[in-house]
Amino acid sequence: MKKNNHYKSGFVGIIGMPNVGKSTLLNQVIGQKIAIISDKPQTTRNKILAIYTTDEEQIIFTDTPGIHKPHNRLGEYMVRVAENCMNDMDMLLFMIDATRSIQETERRIAQDIGKTGLPCILVMNKVDLVRKDRLLPLIADYSNLHDFDVIVPISAKSGDGVDILLNKIKAYLPEGPKFYYEDQITDQQEKQIAAEIIREKLLWLLDKEVPHGIAIEIEKMQEKEKITSISASIYCEKASHKGIIIGKNGEMLKKIGTMARSDIEKMLDKKVYLELWVKVKTDWRNSNKQIKSFGFEA
Repeated sequence: MKKNNHYKSGFVGIIGMPNVGKSTLLNQVIGQKIAIISDKPQTTRNKILAIYTTDEEQIIFTDTPGIHKPHNRLGEYMVRVAENCMNDMDMLLFMIDATRSIQETERRIAQDIGKTGLPCILVMNKVDLVRKDRLLPLIADYSNLHDFDVIVPISAKSGDGVDILLNKIKAYLPEGPKFYYEDQITDQQEKQIAAEIIREKLLWLLDKEVPHGIAIEIEKMQEKEKITSISASIYCEKASHKGIIIGKNGEMLKKIGTMARSDIEKMLDKKVYLELWVKVKTDWRNSNKQIKSFGFEA
């Protein structure tokens, strides 16, 4: 990489309610899956770094859990992660779903943004699904909540407007060093991403409360020259949920494993042998000890 005397770098926090497209944006910017996505709320449980590096700048994006009203200790932890993230950034992206009107939680988020004093871009996602005549009134409504530095409409799924968003971010970055190697795209280990990919398939394939009460633990990840062997435990909160995850004659578990293995093979660029086990840990989301054992700070 050529030397640049005016290199820019900075930390950019992506905040917003669940299901507005924060993780989809990260994957679009980086060009590969580092954050799982689903149509279910509270998909992201921890903050995830995505590192975008060019000859001119390095942008370290932080994807946070969606801010929502928590119903258990895990939910409380997720909201704390998102709210604390605001204080450690150089600038913020407030991401909203342009297909719906302002939510009450978003009014509170806007107030919290104002307290930080940080530059903030309003990112209006899913604009490809909205009639143009609805956008201007929505922009006016959000502008009344906070004096945003810039407002950028995008479609995180298709990538439309993402290049414009990146250019706007660059304008607000301070001069600084590269914090990460130029070929590094996330702070997550492959083991963590593999666990999240398995959880993503459960979110896709299972309904109602079952997938929200699931945690994944990689028991073993052994790499050989041509194949990686992974043994993972799927923890759920009820014995009845265990039966649903396994399915009749083990069909659901087999489907989960097949889909997860395909994505993990793409990530590792090699063959994967994936072995899944289903175990019960009753009400683990309300246990500080269990939350911590699954990698969340209690």
